[in-house]
Amino acid sequence: MSEPPPDNLVQPFQIESMAAQGRLVRLGDAVQAVVTAHDYPADVARVLGEAEAIAAVIAGTLKFDGVMTFQVKGDGPVNMLVVDVSSDGALRGYAQFSEEKLAATSAGTGAIAGPQQDVPRLFGSGYLVLTVDQGPDTQRYQGIVPLKGATLTDCAHTYFRQSVQLEAVLKVAVDRVADADGVLRWRAGALILQKLEQRGIQQQSGDDQDLDSDDSWRRAVALLGSCTSAELLDPSLHPNDLLYRLFNEDGVRAFDPSPLAMRCRCSRDRVENVLRSFPRTEITDMKIGDDVVVTCEFCNESYIFGPVEIDAMYEGDEA
Repeated sequence: MSEPPPDNLVQPFQIESMAAQGRLVRLGDAVQAVVTAHDYPADVARVLGEAEAIAAVIAGTLKFDGVMTFQVKGDGPVNMLVVDVSSDGALRGYAQFSEEKLAATSAGTGAIAGPQQDVPRLFGSGYLVLTVDQGPDTQRYQGIVPLKGATLTDCAHTYFRQSVQLEAVLKVAVDRVADADGVLRWRAGALILQKLEQRGIQQQSGDDQDLDSDDSWRRAVALLGSCTSAELLDPSLHPNDLLYRLFNEDGVRAFDPSPLAMRCRCSRDRVENVLRSFPRTEITDMKIGDDVVVTCEFCNESYIFGPVEIDAMYEGDEA
């Protein structure tokens, strides 16, 4: 019996015409774990899955050692959405939303509405922030663009144009797909093409730019446009087979993929260190009964600290 195609990965590739390079993201268990950590309504789960795929594909195009965060803030039913991706492929995310506001929109029906107007309907007015943090000894990079467009994918295109002046085309798909047992599970996929600069060709003053290069780029974009959402999400379709299906006429070279996994960075020690930073009077106000309970917004894991553990935190301070 043959092994199933690889999943939860970023697959780099390059068009042999040298017009473009790209990344293919396929998310199965990784996105399912993120969107089911909380009991999200279907439309909130879908935009969170879309953000996971976009963040993964952007992270795959960057060279960094740390954490890249993709954050959306708005004044609509979904007031905040946060996804981060570490340089070793750890992926996590969460969304904050108002059930009351959500119920007042078509998204509150419990069915998956079309994504065509997700940004104005779910997020309203706001902005998208992309941050790269490589540690305390480095300067953080941050790009901010307004939420302009119908979908988060549209907003990502705005980010490429305005913040990094990158000529790129992005396609994203998110949906629930039946697995081998017929169970519907969330999947997400993304495909990005970046136009390559033509180096090594000296243009004479007044010459037209390389028309062959522009034609090759437009052709690559058209081929990407032929990719269907079903193909991006099909768990039985090998990533290399999808790339070959799309770009074989121009030639495509696939490189080693990088794995992705839902892996939260919270821990009991980290939570305890945060609690230690608060005065004891504030810790007392946080108590539920005799305990302090801290729940991670990303993975929904709860950490419980009883009276003995709280006393131990402040033992040295009160000596």
